[in-house]
Amino acid sequence: MPSTTHPHAFHFDRAVDSYWEASADPLGIDTAPLRSEETCEVAIIGAGFTGLSAALELAESGVEVRVLEAGRVGWGASGRNGGFACIGSHKLSYGQMIRSYGLEATRHYYQTMHQSVALVRETLDRFGIDAWASGDGEVTLAHLPGRVAELRDEQAFLLETFGDRTEFLPREELVARGLNGPGFHAGLKGNTGFGIHPLNYARGLARAAAKAGARIHGSSRLIRWEETPQGHVLHTAEGRLTARHVIVATNGYTPEDVSPRHGGRLMPALSSILVTRVLTQDELQSQGWTSPLMAYDSRKLLHYFRLLPNGRFLFGGRGGTDASDHGAKAYRPVLEGAFRDLFPAWRDAGITHYWRGFVCLAYDLVPYIGALDEARTVWTAIAYHGNGVAMGSWSGRAVARLLTGRAAPGELSPVLTRRLARFPLPAFRPLYLKGAYVWYGWQDRR
Repeated sequence: MPSTTHPHAFHFDRAVDSYWEASADPLGIDTAPLRSEETCEVAIIGAGFTGLSAALELAESGVEVRVLEAGRVGWGASGRNGGFACIGSHKLSYGQMIRSYGLEATRHYYQTMHQSVALVRETLDRFGIDAWASGDGEVTLAHLPGRVAELRDEQAFLLETFGDRTEFLPREELVARGLNGPGFHAGLKGNTGFGIHPLNYARGLARAAAKAGARIHGSSRLIRWEETPQGHVLHTAEGRLTARHVIVATNGYTPEDVSPRHGGRLMPALSSILVTRVLTQDELQSQGWTSPLMAYDSRKLLHYFRLLPNGRFLFGGRGGTDASDHGAKAYRPVLEGAFRDLFPAWRDAGITHYWRGFVCLAYDLVPYIGALDEARTVWTAIAYHGNGVAMGSWSGRAVARLLTGRAAPGELSPVLTRRLARFPLPAFRPLYLKGAYVWYGWQDRR
């Protein structure tokens, strides 16, 4: 597993104790472990949004495909995230992106993010997946008075650069729209995105891929990877799979010990979530938060939150460097404290679920889609920087189309295809110094 993480983060034999796991629809298909010697055209490692979207695309194209999943469908980030189907799968600023990749490549990438959200909606409709879709758009909330002007500047930049019309919401308009909190000074509302039940979505993707002909093997952790004249030989505890092509779709849970091409190229980072009991209408009104919009504040190590369709409230936050069980327990009061500070009327509302998992960062701070070897037999789509519901879905389909030649590399923005760079040596661990998380000179203050 990645050298920066703790073994406690990889309990593949049990499901995460999340609200999504407690409320999800049954999977309803057989995902028996790989227990024999098998062959296929394409093997996919990871049964999350990326891997399942790739499997669906390949199976519908008539390609023989099998998926190896260390846990169960959606065990990793796809079953743990906040359910934000929205844009924003990068940490590189648009200004830096334009300087590095050019204006047209950046515009292409921006359009791709919008397309990725539309793809999720289309997939839900096409396969009849009940993913609790709710809300229409997302809002960035200024957590400091000084950030209000920054939102105004961002609004002008998005319109001028991408033609994207957003809506600036002063403090009084936030209150009027049911987006009230003592720490929110203004907001910027975008019109793209909606909230979902991510595990229902992942399971729906799995059912669709299986119906199209993909074979999904749960509890089939990759333990050894050989390259032979016959192809790539993937060993699990009980079976062996030989494939001409491999797609690695494991994001922050990538097994670098058996996938050396990813070594030193990815940085898992922790994100934690809590969910309250069902809040009454009186409680919602007393806080002044009644909107189903997805929301996040303007911190670098941001908080993200939304009201679920059944009246529960989801609240998440980036932060923490200890992925052990002890670290999870220690971080819980930090997250609960932030929740109660931002939503004081719910200070006594019961928390029914708390869990955490990894988001995945790349050195270039943008996602990557493409091949990892000169022979173009090993592929990956990876590094969504905490926003992989939509982009992971789109990228899975895209990498499958690249592999089969149904899409040319030039059809994707160079932002996504240029490289998956290594982090500089010798440092590869996030450091916590005086209230700031520091990654190779990239500093995030709370």
